[in-house]
Amino acid sequence: MPLPRRFLPSIASLRAIEALDRLGSATAAAEALALSQSAVSRQLQTLEEQLGVSLIRREGRGMSLTPQGTDYAGEIRSALGQIAQASMKAALNPAGGSVSLAILPTFGMRWLVPRLPDFARVHPEVTINLSTRFKAFNFAAEGFDAAIHFGQRDWPGTDAIQLRPEAVIAVCAPALIAGRAPADARDLLALPLLHIETRPEAWPAWFAAHGVAAQRVAGTVHDQFSTITQAALHGLGVALLPDYLAEQDLATGRLVTAWGGVTPSPGAYWLVWPESKAEDTALVKFRDWISGQVGEEDLLPR
Repeated sequence: MPLPRRFLPSIASLRAIEALDRLGSATAAAEALALSQSAVSRQLQTLEEQLGVSLIRREGRGMSLTPQGTDYAGEIRSALGQIAQASMKAALNPAGGSVSLAILPTFGMRWLVPRLPDFARVHPEVTINLSTRFKAFNFAAEGFDAAIHFGQRDWPGTDAIQLRPEAVIAVCAPALIAGRAPADARDLLALPLLHIETRPEAWPAWFAAHGVAAQRVAGTVHDQFSTITQAALHGLGVALLPDYLAEQDLATGRLVTAWGGVTPSPGAYWLVWPESKAEDTALVKFRDWISGQVGEEDLLPR
């Protein structure tokens, strides 16, 4: 059953409320949308009148969202993203289809992207569109066909292929342990430890693998491997890095092993896709191709 027209506001009105929520002021929203502030105000007023709901607080010349307006803008943001993604896919979609793939930035750039020329050679009719995501998400809301995910095979409503396990090594700048090299794994607890947001159990698992019970490990938190690597290089602490990421800096002496060697990580890298997409022709081609890359010797430059 089609929705009543009053529940389908114009894209211009929806973009106006989303921009006001995201940017915090009508002036900034108007600038982002290349409109006058009065035009933004009119779009918002039209939206309120159409829905019959108070979404905006007006204070002099300023505007802010009511709590209901904030909730509405949050949901609209996701919908606008889906519309934009679907529109781009329709405009650019080749005859052979496309795959919208969410990737982890470091693994995607180091492991997947160098291999994609081979996929392009084998399947020139299929386009691969890449976007970065750090954590699991709702496939229905985001609109991706598949994702590269780190962790366990525990994403509801999906199928998966394991791409490769991960092994980590504890590294730091040489100056951090100069003259006081740790004698065993427990000694690392006395040093500043660097954590990555997507691996909250990485350090406890590493200590457990070396016979040290350390359920709570203090330290600073970083959002991705590029930032945690820079923190380690500048002597801010000891980082657990995947061995393939640490190799070059270890070879040049910019980083040294703080203690121990390569240690298996509890998680693995997976290609994950919604069960509803399992028969998508372009995705099947990509899935079959990437299955052939699994277990392949890593010959990428370091």
